[in-house]
Amino acid sequence: MTQDVEMKEPQAPSNSVSTTIPSTLQHLKEIASLIETGAYAREVRRILRAVRLTMALRRKLKAPVLSAFLNFVLSPGSEVLSRLSSYVPKEDDHDMDVDTATSATQATVKHSPEIEIYCYLIVLIFLIDQKRYDEAKACASASIARLKNINRRTVDVLASRLFFYYSLSYELTGDLAEIRGNLLALHRIATLRHDELGQETLLNLLLRNYLHYNLYDQAEKLRSKAPRFEAHSNQQFCRYLFYLGKIRTIQLEYTDAKESLLQASRKAPVAALGFRIQCNKWAVIVRLLLGEIPERTIFMQKGMKEALRPYFELTNAVRIGDLELFKTVAEKFSNTFNSDRTHNLIVRLRHNVIRTGLRNISISYSRISLADVAKKLRLDSPNPVADAESIVSKAIRDGAIDATLDHANGWMVSKETGDIYSTNEPQSAFDTRIAFCLDLHNEAVRALRFPPNSHKEKESAEKRRERQQQEQELAKHIAEEDDDDF
Repeated sequence: MTQDVEMKEPQAPSNSVSTTIPSTLQHLKEIASLIETGAYAREVRRILRAVRLTMALRRKLKAPVLSAFLNFVLSPGSEVLSRLSSYVPKEDDHDMDVDTATSATQATVKHSPEIEIYCYLIVLIFLIDQKRYDEAKACASASIARLKNINRRTVDVLASRLFFYYSLSYELTGDLAEIRGNLLALHRIATLRHDELGQETLLNLLLRNYLHYNLYDQAEKLRSKAPRFEAHSNQQFCRYLFYLGKIRTIQLEYTDAKESLLQASRKAPVAALGFRIQCNKWAVIVRLLLGEIPERTIFMQKGMKEALRPYFELTNAVRIGDLELFKTVAEKFSNTFNSDRTHNLIVRLRHNVIRTGLRNISISYSRISLADVAKKLRLDSPNPVADAESIVSKAIRDGAIDATLDHANGWMVSKETGDIYSTNEPQSAFDTRIAFCLDLHNEAVRALRFPPNSHKEKESAEKRRERQQQEQELAKHIAEEDDDDF
């Protein structure tokens, strides 16, 4: 009995370049067409969508793809094409594949300013991804020089991304201070041109520039005198809140800093894991400086457990009030705290650790000698009893503990703890929660998007309807008068 055998054709050897180039190149052509349509119709949302699609193709950008795309969208023999082509490496092995893939769709198109700036953007992204930072700096500088001569609102979205990668290319090479003056000039130009998205982006880049060199006073002066931040981009608003929280923390304004950092962490996209980790690190330190203990769930978030481990152990030391454990954790993770630039803030926490330990002692003991207080707090000073007396008196004066100090006998006498519900604590807690909910509702309403000038169009339609009705009544009245005359 014969058995049917399925004959399989031999598979052709796969060529990864020839298969990936046409698809990626076709996507880039569609993006270019979308930008052209948006520029012609003056619809910024189409260009914004094109930028989002480009970020999705970022990992697929290769030198042959980029070279073929530049030859397709830019005018042959133009200065822009020759300059950008010089940044893209030549790969002779794949030239034939690119030519065959694009020969059918090659066309001569007179490029628009939006397409030109977009080409600068994708070449700059490609150079940064390939870690060719010197060439990226040259490409970014050339793109910024070209941007200064273009004043079109359809370019604003592309320009804001160029500003970001322009600063990033110099930051990666450690030359961030060189472009500070240029960023200030660009911010002035964006303000004069009413480029709101560019103003927000450049303000964040300037704040990042100042904070990189610990110039917090200059950053605050710039922030206070810059135009009001209108939050046209959620990403830029999150960055602004994060930088504002860092400035407020250094200026000892912990309440405002906590609000800004927590808001930045909540508003940040889920994919921005590194940014949310940084926000949580600073927020944990600020809450500890405020005398609060962060919840354990903050340290157990998905993807953040290892990164927040040093801050979890630090929080545990502060919660217990153990000064020796606090010193051990600070020394153990000193490299991490220095890299996060939070070491100076952790030095401030020493007083909070002592105060927390003193609060635990006052709750546990109705009366205790100052010598035992110094022993339990593990004060390593030459005269621990005198230091303990000074710490206790200051805590009583600040209202941290409810106790009295017997100087004659060297005792600390704690008062009986009353019913907390007879105080204003529950009222203040509810007030804080209600204020948070109201702020969240107001921010959600402000974040809603409406069609531009929709209220004006509605009013003009109503006026047009009234005018037509009046004209009809007037025509009818004139016709009746004519009839009467006859």
